[in-house]
Amino acid sequence: MTRTPSFYLVLPFLLVMTVFFAAPLVLVTGYSFLTAHYPGGVEWPPSFAAYVQIFFDRDFDGKLVFDTQYLEVFWRSLKLAALCTALCLLMGFPMAYHMATRAPEKRNLWIMLVTIPFWTNLLIRTYAWILILRTDGILNNLLVKAHLISQPLPLLYNDFAVGIGLLYSYLPFMVLPIYANLERMDWRLTEAAADLYANRWRTLWKVTIPLAMPGIVAGCVLVFIPAIGSYLAPALLGGGQSLMIGTMIEQQFGTAGNWPFGAASSVVLMAVVLLGLMLMARRGGMKELV
Repeated sequence: MTRTPSFYLVLPFLLVMTVFFAAPLVLVTGYSFLTAHYPGGVEWPPSFAAYVQIFFDRDFDGKLVFDTQYLEVFWRSLKLAALCTALCLLMGFPMAYHMATRAPEKRNLWIMLVTIPFWTNLLIRTYAWILILRTDGILNNLLVKAHLISQPLPLLYNDFAVGIGLLYSYLPFMVLPIYANLERMDWRLTEAAADLYANRWRTLWKVTIPLAMPGIVAGCVLVFIPAIGSYLAPALLGGGQSLMIGTMIEQQFGTAGNWPFGAASSVVLMAVVLLGLMLMARRGGMKELV
């Protein structure tokens, strides 16, 4: 078969995707159907025990009993990721709109301000939130000195702290796609809406938001997918009290030594994300990305 020049152009991409995506995916999926070998590793024979463990536990008689402890971790991850996505959208859209409506010479400054957090390692930024949220941290000290509270608030090692960490980490991923979409929008359409006696809110809902929908969908995807599998925020800010899927998977491959269950949890997580994307595509949401 004759190879066209375009094939050789795409060959590096295919090699990278095979080595760093397809091969690890096949390996993890294969591990999920094997038997755990403690204190780490896998062994034969093949087994579905890892997937059964997500939904059931064994009592003292060895009988399977429905157990929700791992389902609660999945639900908490979905809830926090969805909440993070919604808050990022509520905060990111006005910011992107403000950036897109500035003079061209000022937009680069705003882009730089949005991307400043990326100049510092995420681990360091997450540790900084511990200093801010802990009992004797900056925020509690300010509230006490302002006489707004009498006792420090429990702001750290809970879902609130994890949510703050997720919001801070992924907000730029919402702002930048929406800004990129709004920046090239034809603003004469909003002027035409105003000429037809549409007020600002009606223009926003009927003109600006529909035209910005590709950026909104892209931002939601870029925030939700990494947020649901986040590791640093729940591990450091949750302190083991607010477990998410990413932390649970790390524990299974690390301290627990149950590699098949960690692999099965990863496969289920990927399946949930792919199912959500398929539902979006079926409802027509993903066509906004084309």
